[in-house]
Amino acid sequence: MSQQVPAILENTAPPSTLWARMRADPQYAPEHLALEAVRRLGPEAARWHARMRTERPDAGPEELAALAVKRFTTLARVSGAVSGVAGLPGAVIDVGVLAWTQARMVLHVAAAHGADPTAPERATELLVLQRVHKVAETARTALGVAAGREHASRIFTGASSAPMARVLVTLGVRLAQMAGVRAAKRVVVKMVPLGGMILGTWANSVATRDLARRAREHYRKG
Repeated sequence: MSQQVPAILENTAPPSTLWARMRADPQYAPEHLALEAVRRLGPEAARWHARMRTERPDAGPEELAALAVKRFTTLARVSGAVSGVAGLPGAVIDVGVLAWTQARMVLHVAAAHGADPTAPERATELLVLQRVHKVAETARTALGVAAGREHASRIFTGASSAPMARVLVTLGVRLAQMAGVRAAKRVVVKMVPLGGMILGTWANSVATRDLARRAREHYRKG
């Protein structure tokens, strides 16, 4: 009998407040997502790790990381077909859910290896591991800009003044970059429900497994 993967709460979608910030500031969508992930998902990962240390005292970091990767890879595999929304809006939702799921996975892997998933530096590592930025220095700079914009009044007073189609394209491309999938192909296949489901399952799985490998290597090295 296969070993059961410990349950992890299914916060599968980014919160509405995060969507509002990303829609208002799409160019910095990955940075907003990384900051919110550490705030919301970091404590969840810390609680999960504490519970696993109690329930599985003999499990080492690699075993715990493998459990988290298995769980979130499964979630990522099905996330490409969950929104039920067609066209460009649906494509943006899909890649946003995928990027959020991947951030959860990375934070759980970090916790498994003893890194504090609630520490601000995890947001920097998310952006580098998800290849939004090549080095930590530029990631920190971008996070600083996003944090400043987050507190600016215009972020909370409504969506961007740009045409919605242009906002969605920018948002979709930036989130797809973060999630490791090709935005253009995702948008096209979203128009065909069955095709979108097939490619979504495959592309999400490949991108998430690749990210899992990088995250495990990074946190294994401390």
